[in-house]
Amino acid sequence: MMAHIGIVGAGLAGAGAAYALRDTDHEVTILEKSRGVGGRAATRRRDGCRYDYGANYVKVPDDRTGELIRDLGEEGLVDIAEPVWTFGADGEIAPGDGDDDHKYTWEAGITQFAKRLLAESGAEVRKTTRVAALDRAGGTWAATDTDGDDHGPFDALVLTPPAPQTAELLAATEGADADGALEDLRAAVEGTKYRTIRTLVLHYPFELDVPWYGLVDTDKAHEIGWLSREECKRGHVPDGESLLIVQPSPEWSAERYDDPLEETAETAATLAADLVGDDRLADPDWVDDQGWRYALPNEGLDGDRDGVEGGGTDADADGTADAVAAAREAGVFVAGDWVAGRGRAAAALWNGIDAGESIADRL
Repeated sequence: MMAHIGIVGAGLAGAGAAYALRDTDHEVTILEKSRGVGGRAATRRRDGCRYDYGANYVKVPDDRTGELIRDLGEEGLVDIAEPVWTFGADGEIAPGDGDDDHKYTWEAGITQFAKRLLAESGAEVRKTTRVAALDRAGGTWAATDTDGDDHGPFDALVLTPPAPQTAELLAATEGADADGALEDLRAAVEGTKYRTIRTLVLHYPFELDVPWYGLVDTDKAHEIGWLSREECKRGHVPDGESLLIVQPSPEWSAERYDDPLEETAETAATLAADLVGDDRLADPDWVDDQGWRYALPNEGLDGDRDGVEGGGTDADADGTADAVAAAREAGVFVAGDWVAGRGRAAAALWNGIDAGESIADRL
């Protein structure tokens, strides 16, 4: 029986869910608030440069991820050759452990990941469509956007926005929940906490002569958490230029989240110059930024934490699992890196694929 599946969000979780449904007879419609796809796996263009300003690359944690990326087409695929090095609270840079093989992006940018998944899926993507409320009537679902337009009916829904926004949608759901299933899920989703990141993009009319692609703070005590060079990605930066992606610590980012770009970029450039040991970096010739209020989840719905010791109790995990299962029985699925508990592109992708496969098994 053909069903109509609605997916809220065209990030990697939403694209993964649609991809998982590609060989079914189901119709898939994705409602995306922005003008593009990919979520944090996003790319911009400026002055001859392309740059991945959210997720910097796709790390390949297992064979299935690498196989999927290659199956989507190797034309334009970039495997960053330069290594990731480390530094600590003292700013001393050192070679990494070498365990950073296969850092994938594309010549056209990391947005290609979602674009290629969606092209294979055949799903309809309705962009600039911000969902404001959900409704259930007669056993099917409908979504209303901020312009007052209705979408549906849907036999099942996959919600992939960050947890706080998913919780708002669950709270704005009518006619659906006599047994409290979605209310229980909303309560569990609301407990997911995030780290905020404000990305700074710094361009220079010269190329750095260093042996690394990226630097990561292993102590999590420096004002910079991550710094990388887009010129290491084929097709991203013209020869003889440098483009740095600077992602400060969550604390630094939250404190300066709403500060003017010029002021924040100046401070970030000074930090980058001090870290790399090159005074020229204090004076970029153009800058850009993007704030990610909900950048990295501290933990997933089951209490698994992303790089933080300790999680929820067994009782909490059991209660959340019951809420997720009850919501799925009602036709509502949640997916994203925040469900998996790991702020990684591959985690979001496979969590979305899992949701899509669960729908295919049920309908």
